[in-house]
Amino acid sequence: MPYPTDRERDRPWVMRTYAGHSSAAASNELYRRNLAKGQTGLSVAFDLPTQTGYDPDHQLSKGEVGKVGVPISHLGDMRRLFDGIPLAEANTSMTINAPAMWLLALYVSVAREQAEAEGRDVDEVLAKLTGTTQNDIIKEYLSRGTYIFPPGPSLRLITDMIAWTVHHVPKWNPINICSYHLQEAGATPTQEVAYALCTAIAVLDAVRDSGQVEEADMAKVVARISFFVNAGVRFVEEMSKMRAFTALWDEITRDRYGVTDPKARRLRYGVQVNSLGLTEAQPENNVQRIVLEMLAVSLSRGARARAIQLPAWNEALGLPRPWDQQWALRMQQVLAFETDLLEYEDIFDGSHVIQAKVDEIMAGAREEIARVRDLGGAVAAVESGYMKSQLVASLAEYRRGMENGERILVGVNKFDTTEPSPLQAEGAKAIETIDPAVEKQAVSAIEEWRARRDNAAVESSLEKLKAVAKTSENLFEATIDCARAGVTTGEWSGALREVFGEYRAPTGVSASAAAGEGNEEIRRVRDRVKATSTEIGERLRILVGKPGLDGHSNGAEQVAVRARDVGFEVVYQGIRLTPEQIVAAAVQEGVHVVGLSVLSGSHLEVVPQVVDGLRAAGAGDIPVIVGGIIPPDDEKLLLERGIARVFTPKDYELTDIMDGIVGLVRERHGLST
Repeated sequence: MPYPTDRERDRPWVMRTYAGHSSAAASNELYRRNLAKGQTGLSVAFDLPTQTGYDPDHQLSKGEVGKVGVPISHLGDMRRLFDGIPLAEANTSMTINAPAMWLLALYVSVAREQAEAEGRDVDEVLAKLTGTTQNDIIKEYLSRGTYIFPPGPSLRLITDMIAWTVHHVPKWNPINICSYHLQEAGATPTQEVAYALCTAIAVLDAVRDSGQVEEADMAKVVARISFFVNAGVRFVEEMSKMRAFTALWDEITRDRYGVTDPKARRLRYGVQVNSLGLTEAQPENNVQRIVLEMLAVSLSRGARARAIQLPAWNEALGLPRPWDQQWALRMQQVLAFETDLLEYEDIFDGSHVIQAKVDEIMAGAREEIARVRDLGGAVAAVESGYMKSQLVASLAEYRRGMENGERILVGVNKFDTTEPSPLQAEGAKAIETIDPAVEKQAVSAIEEWRARRDNAAVESSLEKLKAVAKTSENLFEATIDCARAGVTTGEWSGALREVFGEYRAPTGVSASAAAGEGNEEIRRVRDRVKATSTEIGERLRILVGKPGLDGHSNGAEQVAVRARDVGFEVVYQGIRLTPEQIVAAAVQEGVHVVGLSVLSGSHLEVVPQVVDGLRAAGAGDIPVIVGGIIPPDDEKLLLERGIARVFTPKDYELTDIMDGIVGLVRERHGLST
């Protein structure tokens, strides 16, 4: 997006919708339709097995294939995903982190094939590729949960990828440092800016110190660093946040990395507005929330987003349909083409009110950056659990504001009387649903792929990959060799798991602040927990579990914190557990209730497995409750399958939920409720 100095109208930002589901073929059809509607960039959503480095037939993939994105298991899938879409002309954003190198290698391999098929120079085509791989593993440890490897090897993969793209795909953004999920995990505007910039410093330092990029080329590296931010509904504060972000990035890249070109120092960012801030209750209100949040990143010309993707109004209910995504795209188009927004210089320059807020955020961010640097930098602050505990505590404070009414959410904790919504009159048809046959088809397809490839070439390329991983040599070329040999996503990740190992990040729950002794309702429930513990002869214990690959742990962490606050002994082992592991832990710890959290749409597959597993282990009397994005029809099915209670985002009063859990335990033990 140019920044002209004359009075010509600015060019609009890149307009995207975050999309992908079921299969490469179905997603390709969706992309073509979206481009025909005026979308100017693609934003690829990958399913959770792909994001966490598993093939569709892996045990942990059960129930997750094609649910929150498209499964891409090998080069053939990537070919099909972009069939008929010339990559040299596309602008593609890929939301992928731990296996980012792998997915970019597949993408580059398809671009090479397209060039060769058209008789074009391969290097010339690669030089034209534009787009972004998210590739921010730090925030995965803090919020999103799709990490695989420990921080050190993960940073090495990022470094190698940045160095390779600077030399071979110079217009590509090899990392999109992502503060988006930090806000969803509870970050204040100050924390969001500070932790994102700490990540950027860690990455740039690693690239500089790797010796793979000449000092004179560091400006090229800085110029290709992009950010992906969140915009909440407090749009004046959010807009001020982006002005502060822009000023601090300019300052850091000038002073720390010696970048003299102002254009190279410009903050380049894309945005999706706050999906987890959308409400299940009165979801039609989400339309105005989305528009207001879009204004936060578009009104200020000096800090305007380069790319925007908006969620759909019904994302708190389930997967949006193509029509819902079209509505979100039209919101952007109306703002860009019908209003006069792009005809003016920055309309906030000179505002003392805005500048005061910008200064406040900048001062707080500088303090927090210094604190993280004193701890040894972003990686050390992740490993120590410092940043995670700060986010868990911030989110707990946010939820307390909701519960006591200080923070108003229209339709949820205020103005909650409503007429029936005609937008939801279709029931289950009001959201996109994924046919269970999709997973079976994906499993069959990958078995067929393995049967017809050259397995000797596959083994050779994987051995080479592991050998290179044990050195300091750049891993990208070895990864491309794997891609072209027909290696699968799970095989590439599995080979590196052998060398690098796996990682489980700190949960931040134990260090978070308690809800406070002064809260009368918490005190009442705590007394009830204590009394029940006395009556049954042991302290009440709850296991909070995250089955499957869903890494959105914010809700589970807040449940764990509140359960601890009211007196439960809490067993919480973090994310990515099999139903078998959850059952084993429940039996071993002798818990009185199991609480499961699922936001990925896999609840109908993984939750009943826990119930069945407890029964098989002779512990069928332990009640199982579940919380997540669960449509009403699915809620009925879960209750029929033996789930004791189902909670969805409308159930925001955590203390009330705890009270209900105590009542459930009392009921199961034959005590008066």
